[in-house]
Amino acid sequence: MTIWQSVLLGIIQGLTEFLPISSSGHLVITPFLLGWDLPAPDAFAFDVLVQVATLLAVFAYFWNDFRSIITGLYRGLWEQPRFHNSAARLGIQIIIASLPAGVIGFLLKDVVESAFDSPTATGFFLLVTAGLLTYAERAGHRTRSMQHITWKDALRIGFFQALAIFPGISRSGSTIAGAMSANFERQSAARFSFLMSAPIMLAAGALTTLDLLQIPNLAEVLPTFIPGFVASALAGYLSIRWLLSFLTRRTLYPFALYCALVGALVVLLGVLKT
Repeated sequence: MTIWQSVLLGIIQGLTEFLPISSSGHLVITPFLLGWDLPAPDAFAFDVLVQVATLLAVFAYFWNDFRSIITGLYRGLWEQPRFHNSAARLGIQIIIASLPAGVIGFLLKDVVESAFDSPTATGFFLLVTAGLLTYAERAGHRTRSMQHITWKDALRIGFFQALAIFPGISRSGSTIAGAMSANFERQSAARFSFLMSAPIMLAAGALTTLDLLQIPNLAEVLPTFIPGFVASALAGYLSIRWLLSFLTRRTLYPFALYCALVGALVVLLGVLKT
C-alpha cells in the first residue's frame, strides 16, 4: 500500500463510516474498482487502524455527551431508584442496543469474513442498504425525539445494527432506519446511531488490535498507514457534523439512490468478470 492509497482509503472510511452508505462496503469495492491488489495482511491491518480513527472521531465530537453518560451511570449506582437520571438511562439504552450485533457477529464470524472477500456480495448488500433507507423514509412519522427512547426501541435499533456485520450494509444507515421506522425524527435517529456506535467499535477495535499486533511486518507498514489514520479521523469528525446538519432539512433518499447505483454497478461488474 502506498501513502496515496492510505490517505484515499482513510478519507473514504472516515466519510462512509457515518454517512449511511457503508464504510466496510467501500473499503472492499474501492480496491476492486481501481484495480488495486493489496496484500490481505496489510489490508486487514489498515482496516483496523482506520476503524480506531473513526472511533476517536465519535469520542471527539460527542465528548460532552459521553462524559455526561459516564457521570450519569456512576451517579445511578447510588441514587434511588437506580439509574433514574436521563444520562444513565441513555447509557443503558446504548448498551442494550449494542448487544444484538455483538452476539450475532460472534456467531456468524466465519460467514461474515467470507463476505469481505466478495465484491459482488458487497454490491448486493449495498442494494439492501438502499432498501433500508427507502423503508425508513416511508415507514416512520418523525414524531419522537431521542429523549423518548425506551429499552424496547434500543433493542429494536440494535437488531438493525446487527445487519451491518455484512460489508455493504451501512451501520449508520441500518440503525438510522431502525430508529426512523419507530417514528423518531431524522436527527435524533442519527445522533443515537452515532452514540451507540462507540461500544461496538470499541469492542471490535480491542479484539482486532490483538490480531494486529501479531502481524510480522507491522513496524514496516505503520509509517504508510499513519497518514490514512489521520485522514480517517478528520473525515469522520466532519462527516458526523455534516450529516447531523443535513438531516435537519433533507431526506435519506439521496443516499438510497447512491447505494442503489453503486451496488448495481458492482454486481454487474462482478458478474461480467466471472
